[in-house]
Amino acid sequence: MLVVGPNGVGKTNLLEAVHVATQGFSPRTRTDSQVVRFGAEGARAAVSGRRGEVGLELEVTVRRGEGKRARLNGAPLRAAEQLRTMTSTLVFTPDRLGVVKGPPAARRAYFDRVLGRFAPARAALPAEYGAAVAQRNAALRRVSVGASSREAVVPWSERVAALGAELVAARGETLALLEPSFGARAEEFRLGAVSLRYDGEPPTPEGLAAVLERDLDRGVTSLGPHLDDVVIAAGDRDLRSFGSQGEQRLALLALLLAEAETIADRTGVPPLLLLDDVLSELDPERRRILASRVRSVGQALVTATDAAMLPTEPDQLLEVTPGSVLEAAA
Repeated sequence: MLVVGPNGVGKTNLLEAVHVATQGFSPRTRTDSQVVRFGAEGARAAVSGRRGEVGLELEVTVRRGEGKRARLNGAPLRAAEQLRTMTSTLVFTPDRLGVVKGPPAARRAYFDRVLGRFAPARAALPAEYGAAVAQRNAALRRVSVGASSREAVVPWSERVAALGAELVAARGETLALLEPSFGARAEEFRLGAVSLRYDGEPPTPEGLAAVLERDLDRGVTSLGPHLDDVVIAAGDRDLRSFGSQGEQRLALLALLLAEAETIADRTGVPPLLLLDDVLSELDPERRRILASRVRSVGQALVTATDAAMLPTEPDQLLEVTPGSVLEAAA
């Protein structure tokens, strides 16, 4: 599906609304009130479709000063984020280049989300590890002010080590699942030989004990996967530091397509792809490659300012004007 219209008419807002309705949150902000139009008291996003043979009616409502509410086939959900267990939606926006060129925290967050999609039973692992680190940090600060003994840090060090080792292993498995498809898509885009390398080691109780003095001085845990990184490389070049913006963009697209293919292989249901302004900085050959690959992955919504930017006929063409979205002749 191709969504066209001039800049500033709301194409990105349309994709954001679809993401909110299918995932329970915005890809742009985690502050729910920011998805509500200026001057309005609330917002509602609803979509209908199918997951395999199962019909789905998804709805998310946000009102200022109230909690977010979601419904699945008319039944209220405990939390809007539960929608993610029913549908997978992957999004590309220009500002997501931070996954490749941004700080390590951006890559950790991205690959932890991928981990959760590949292994839903382990989706809570990053949060559980983060909570253990927070508890160890609190214990460190209590020792520093004389409110507790060093022995109080030990059980939290053991907890951080156990969960940290599990998280490092899970991240490694995630990268191993992604890498074959990532390499194939990158080769298609003529990015060359690429790799995903985990930069970090599993924490151990002994390692945490060795840095205890430093951690007491700083009041924070200085060892563990909350500080690790993933190196996205082309050949021997880390694309974060030594890749052009074009290479970084292609790497992100290759990652997204690899994730989509892996989800489809593991679940039998392809994800929904939301690709915002993905064509404008690609040359004609790479546009053709992307269009062909996206068509083979599953359903996709692609935005562009001009229908001619997509080098194939879309299954559906939508035209966005301020305040309306209408089907146009392809």
